Amino acid sequence: MIEFKVIENLKPNKDLTDILKDFKYKVKLGQIKTIIHTNLKVITPTEYQITYPTTFTILEYKVNEISNKQFYIKEHNQKYNIKEIAHFLKKF
Repeated sequence: MIEFKVIENLKPNKDLTDILKDFKYKVKLGQIKTIIHTNLKVITPTEYQITYPTTFTILEYKVNEISNKQFYIKEHNQKYNIKEIAHFLKKF
């Protein structure tokens, strides 16, 4: 059986929550876990579920070395950085 150990709890992004202050949303906090007896890590993203004035979900992944776009909008299947998210949300 696979066992996990939480090594870090992720906190909501302050910049994104400032942008979302005019929206109704819920935050589901993410975690970084390691699989016990291995060196593999599993990342559960922080999830921002926006319910008003529109409905969509933003996933925030911890930044990696390859991409500086840490946000992903499920409904659009695209990655964004914080500036692109701010521009996207101004449309609503």
